[in-house]
Amino acid sequence: MSSSTSTSTSTSTDDETSSPARRRSPLRALFGRGSLDIQSTLLVMLLAVSFLAAIVIGSVGYVNGRDSLRAAAFDQVTSIRESRARDVERTLAGVQQAVVLDSRNDSALQASLDFNAGFAALDEQSIDPARQQAVTAYYEDTFVPRLDEATGSSTDPSLLEPTSPAQAYLQSLYTVPFDDDFDASLAFDAADDGSAWSQARSDHHDYFREMVDQLGYEDVLLLDLDGDVVYSAFSGVDLGTNVEDGPYSRTPLADVWATALESNTVDSSFTTDFEPYAPSLGVPTAWIASPVGSGADVSGVLAVQVPTETIDSVMTGDEGWADQGLGRTGEAYLAGPDETMRSTSRELIEHPDTFAADVVDHGTPTDVAQRQVATGSSVLLQPVATTAVEAALQGRTATTVNTDYLGHEVLAAYAPIDVEGLNWVVVAKVDTAEAFAPVDVFTRNLLLSTAAIIVVVSLLSLLLAQVFVRPVRRLQHAVNRVSGGEIGVEVPVKGHDEFSELGGAFNDMSRSLKVKQDLIDEQRRENDRLLRTLMPEAMAKRYKEGEETIAEDHTDVAVVYADVAGFDDFSRGMRSGERLALLDGLWRSFDEAAERLGVEKVRSSQQGYLASCGLTVPRIDNARRVVDFTLELEGILERFNATNSSRVALRAGIDTGQVTSGLVGRTSMVYDMWGDAVTLAHRVQDVSSQAGIYATERVVQKIGDGVPAVDSGTVTTQSGEQRVFRLERPAA
Repeated sequence: MSSSTSTSTSTSTDDETSSPARRRSPLRALFGRGSLDIQSTLLVMLLAVSFLAAIVIGSVGYVNGRDSLRAAAFDQVTSIRESRARDVERTLAGVQQAVVLDSRNDSALQASLDFNAGFAALDEQSIDPARQQAVTAYYEDTFVPRLDEATGSSTDPSLLEPTSPAQAYLQSLYTVPFDDDFDASLAFDAADDGSAWSQARSDHHDYFREMVDQLGYEDVLLLDLDGDVVYSAFSGVDLGTNVEDGPYSRTPLADVWATALESNTVDSSFTTDFEPYAPSLGVPTAWIASPVGSGADVSGVLAVQVPTETIDSVMTGDEGWADQGLGRTGEAYLAGPDETMRSTSRELIEHPDTFAADVVDHGTPTDVAQRQVATGSSVLLQPVATTAVEAALQGRTATTVNTDYLGHEVLAAYAPIDVEGLNWVVVAKVDTAEAFAPVDVFTRNLLLSTAAIIVVVSLLSLLLAQVFVRPVRRLQHAVNRVSGGEIGVEVPVKGHDEFSELGGAFNDMSRSLKVKQDLIDEQRRENDRLLRTLMPEAMAKRYKEGEETIAEDHTDVAVVYADVAGFDDFSRGMRSGERLALLDGLWRSFDEAAERLGVEKVRSSQQGYLASCGLTVPRIDNARRVVDFTLELEGILERFNATNSSRVALRAGIDTGQVTSGLVGRTSMVYDMWGDAVTLAHRVQDVSSQAGIYATERVVQKIGDGVPAVDSGTVTTQSGEQRVFRLERPAA
């Protein structure tokens, strides 16, 4: 054995140098936080879907509910309109039918004949000046002042005073004495004046009085064929007047009388619109008249005065607006072709103290408003030039939202009234604020319900999001633990859903990572062990830390280079495995001896064994230790020879001095030691052809006399001749 061969060791460090951040990056890409985490994203999705569904359902419900409630409001006022229209038509039709029946009644026919005859007889007589004076005084002092006060006008009494003897006579007996006390006049049967007219009143007045009381007429008149008012139930100033040429010739009474006679039939009635009637102190009056007689035999006309109260009672439902579905602001009223009311305003009836201000603010003249408050009636006074009235007067029937005569926005239903001889329209209205209040309540409740649903859905979404994300959180936590370097982490798996499958896959991955990490750790320990067998631990640590050039200078190191002489001859003919096993056994024994004696192995090969003392651990007795180690090697070989019947021997060279140790090479790192001491230790073993232990003079001087030394010659070095000694085993 004459040369040495270095043993190389290469180690992969991929697993040891890869950073935790790099190992975590794929997982962070899957579970890392962006702008929103999974729970927030899921929560936003649930809330978005819930909000969208709530908004869509709420919008659809709102539109349908609002339309339904608005339609219900329109249906309500339409129903009121239809109801009031039917009631008015039925009431007027009932009066018309009653007038027709009464005009054909034998009692009415006989009364007409008797009053006609009695009136004609009175008209033939002259009037007592005293009676005439009493009548004139009544007109001047009583009636005309009252008329002027009631109407706000100025009337010449002479225009209204009686012009015929019969009129003056009857008014002196039946009008003047009662001083406009119509109830007393109605209750009075007849004067005891012996006239045929008074006899007729005595015979027939009770019949007409019952008609007034039971049917609620303002007055009942009988007119003859000449236009004379031959009878009046209340015996007012129109008693005895002539409607053709008298002061009331241009009143609806004159018109209806002429129309009734011109009809030439007793089976029909004729109706007039309301107009102010002077005998009633300007109070609006409507007339319904029918010819009196049977067949073609007509003796006169029966005319009944229809009071505004009759119409008001129907239109106000006897002032039961709220009970009849009109709430706080609703009403139904009639209007005529002049766009004024034919019934009394609810506002005037319920709130007379604020009525005038309300209507004046909306354009009604102040004097008209005040007159309504004074009379308690809106008939022929209150303008109602609204969209609903105008449309109804044009014959249309519909509903609308517009501004009423009070200036309020109202929901109105309008239609014409079907009464022959009248051009009236009916309007049922209610303030939109009240009509659509259910819409507002519905909207508020819907918003509150939607808000409550949204709150509940938000809480449920938050809870569901947490429940949904909980397995992901556990998995994320486990992944973070793994990315932090912990192995063997597992998550609990329950159920059979996708999260459970993902958790199971993670557990499989974690177990696989643990197995691989265990293998890597085992490989790392093996690598460390191999490194420690190939180089000192300090050198191995520096190598693992990544140093590329590793070398150290040592000043006082004892070096031994040993070779087994005769091993080649001994092992010739052996199988390579057997030969290697024997050599490996020797080197292992050498290693054990070195470890026991504090000697550090540098390298070993088939050609030799290089060791040192004081290389990594400075020692004062390094030379002595190396010598003892070498002597121990001789003993090992002796035992080897005895065991294997061989004749191998030790050839060793020892020197001490300065050496350098380090790693040599890049692809195959080799720990080696070099320097003059190493070179000289290798050379001194060849100073003699005999096997043995040879040491330089420096070694002999250090070990002293404890080991016998025999001068064996010299070797030439750069510093000169070096003496070499052969060391002998001390005597036992």
